[in-house]
Amino acid sequence: MNFLFLSFAIIAGGGLLAYLKAPLSIATAASGIGLLVLSNVGQGVLSGLLMVAAWLTWAVMLLLNFGDLRRRYLTAPVLAFFRKSLPTMSQTERDALDAGTVWWDAELFSGAPDWRRLLDLPAKALSDEEQAFIDGPVTELCEMVNEWEISRELGDLPASAWDYIKTSGILGIIIPKEYGGLGFSAHAHSEIMMKLATRSGTAAVSCMVPNSLGPAELLMRYGTEEQKDHYLPRLARGEEIPCFALTNPYAGSDAANIPDFGIVCEGEHDGRTVLGMRVTWEKRYITLGPVASLLGLAFQLYDPDGLLGDGEDEDVGITLALIPTDHPGVEIGRRHYPARQAFQNGPNSGREVFIPMEWIIGGQARCGDGWRMLMNCLAVGRSISLPASSAGVLKVCARTTGAYARVRQQFNVPLSRFEGVQEAMARIAANTYLIDAARNVTAGALDIGEEPSVLSAVLKYQATERMRASVNDAMDVHGGRAICDGPSNYLFHPYMAAPVAITVEGANILTRSLIIFGQGAVRCHPWLLEEMNAAALDDPDDALARFDNAFMGHIGHILTNLARAAFRNLTGGKLGSAPSVGEVNYWYAQLERASASFAVIADATLAQLGGALKRREMLSGRFADVLGELYLLSCALKHFEDGGRSAAELPLLEFAMRDGLYTVQSRLDEILQNLPVRSVAWGLRRVVFPWGRRWRRPNDELTTSVANLLAESREVRDRLSFGMYLVDSESDPIGCLEYALRTTEQCEALSQRVREAIKSDTFRAYGVDVPTAALEAGVISETEAEQLRVLEKAIRRAIDVDDFDSAELWAVAAEADRAADAA
Repeated sequence: MNFLFLSFAIIAGGGLLAYLKAPLSIATAASGIGLLVLSNVGQGVLSGLLMVAAWLTWAVMLLLNFGDLRRRYLTAPVLAFFRKSLPTMSQTERDALDAGTVWWDAELFSGAPDWRRLLDLPAKALSDEEQAFIDGPVTELCEMVNEWEISRELGDLPASAWDYIKTSGILGIIIPKEYGGLGFSAHAHSEIMMKLATRSGTAAVSCMVPNSLGPAELLMRYGTEEQKDHYLPRLARGEEIPCFALTNPYAGSDAANIPDFGIVCEGEHDGRTVLGMRVTWEKRYITLGPVASLLGLAFQLYDPDGLLGDGEDEDVGITLALIPTDHPGVEIGRRHYPARQAFQNGPNSGREVFIPMEWIIGGQARCGDGWRMLMNCLAVGRSISLPASSAGVLKVCARTTGAYARVRQQFNVPLSRFEGVQEAMARIAANTYLIDAARNVTAGALDIGEEPSVLSAVLKYQATERMRASVNDAMDVHGGRAICDGPSNYLFHPYMAAPVAITVEGANILTRSLIIFGQGAVRCHPWLLEEMNAAALDDPDDALARFDNAFMGHIGHILTNLARAAFRNLTGGKLGSAPSVGEVNYWYAQLERASASFAVIADATLAQLGGALKRREMLSGRFADVLGELYLLSCALKHFEDGGRSAAELPLLEFAMRDGLYTVQSRLDEILQNLPVRSVAWGLRRVVFPWGRRWRRPNDELTTSVANLLAESREVRDRLSFGMYLVDSESDPIGCLEYALRTTEQCEALSQRVREAIKSDTFRAYGVDVPTAALEAGVISETEAEQLRVLEKAIRRAIDVDDFDSAELWAVAAEADRAADAA
């Protein structure tokens, strides 16, 4: 009994000191006093051995308080080992690590997120000017385009739409007003692209590229004053259509090793001899490439003759240039046809094309800085464009699936009443809520100056994957209505476009398995990057001093997170510091609990594998899943607060939280199963899952509740689809479905009365006009019969699919047949 009491007292006392983050000196003094008190309690061999071990541990703690001894006998050997175990890091890898900022991701890595940092982020609202632009030009552009016509008949946006895009100002969303642009907020930028995506993927992509990773943003950040003054007004007015060429056929996602190259030399330009470079390149997958007038180009620059005069290595590095597409030697290839999408995309190339030094973005001083420039500009594409387009598709899926499942019947029962359908509907609703929340929160972070490089990768991956999954679920619910292409099919084009979004800004497999945790573990960890920087210093004394400080901080971080994880998991999250937010306080506490578990397992994995983690992509991918879930769930809580804490949303929020935490639990369990040091994995499992895996997926009752919200709650449907393009017209496919839903709701009681009459054999409904049969049976009045006829007509229009003459679909084959007949 004494042994058990001593064990508990020592562990609890040490854990409390770690939990409270007590400084080493105070922890040493408190531990010594505690051990003196406990020395008189224990009796027996086991208790004696335990006290000896405790005093030896205390002696080590005491020695750690003496800096010189600690650095000589502990930190210096650890530093030597650390340097040996660190993988070699190229400059491009370091540039990627240094890109952007850390924000909420650092809080999640800390194990104790400061909720005020998230909740104090201002709830974004559009300015009057931004709202007017969305209600005016953006809506007008939506009215001008039809995705079926674009993809099946024109193969491009109509000329009128292109003209409007160029003149409306939509290409200058991010360009400051002083250069003739709109200078809108990131939030407005996201709202505009999201709304366009709900109407036409082609229109959205065509407007995204100039406002994303492209010449405009690069010029704003790095261009010379002359370049800004010349190009930014022309880009804002639509006088230049830009594209950016990065991907080489042999490089793919390994963009840092593109084989495209330029050689510094002198050449003729505008009738005079100037310093420049001869560039050879081959690019593909370049969006807007076939119609661009201004080509942004990335290539490796070499200076074998030392003409740059900096005395550096001849390998200058990746460099970015702006080249007019009508410049001699620029070859614009034929179009690609990605997944039957009609947005302009194609290859371009050039061989020994001479360009002057002044065409380098930022001028000669920026030669070799291209990779760093690109990494710092990725935030917009990953944080705004792709999440906005994915959210747009998700909103379409949520709104149409909820309506369709309500109006479409099988076996005289609405689809929304089938439990199998309800599972898909609940997933769609939760994914839409989570991605819309993360989209809004991330745009808000951009508007306060953050450039979240890690979270932008998280959001890109999560948004596109959840969009793809939800499109598949929506297709399943719609059945044959979704697979027959035509003007009335609002799901087929998003379905075909989903794989395209998955590959943009780097394939999702690599984003998940290499980038998110590989970059996040270093950037967001409170001490790891400092340790790496210290280890890279040349001055041995400075390196040892800085490493010692970081290493001791790292040890304290590990011990604190061990204590946090243990206490919070033992108490089911009840010892958290969650804000007082009423009915959802429980979820804040559970996220704190998950964050602490994530942090302690991440540290243990890094300690075991070190640089070898780069090759353990399955482990890294699971960590990426955990970080992604924690970020989305945090954003959902913020979204709930900003949305006015609507009681109607609570089932949806609970579903998302339960499903996300279950995923976190599963991935942490899988990580522990695959850690190489099994004794460490065993100990961590006792800390993270002391009572077993307690988080459970949403139960059937909650799933049904969320599905019913999607089918029947106008408040929730409007919340999920807020900002999407909707037309109150039966000539529009979604407008037709909306009308059918309203008519169904208006006739609900009447339809129920007729169904009950049929079930009771009051009249027969097979193969006859139901309204007429019910009228003749005296079940309904003539007015009610007419209401049912209107309802049947509305539903039929909503569920009908398009059909075609063969000559309409296969014009080439039909022309060949006509030629053969004529011959």
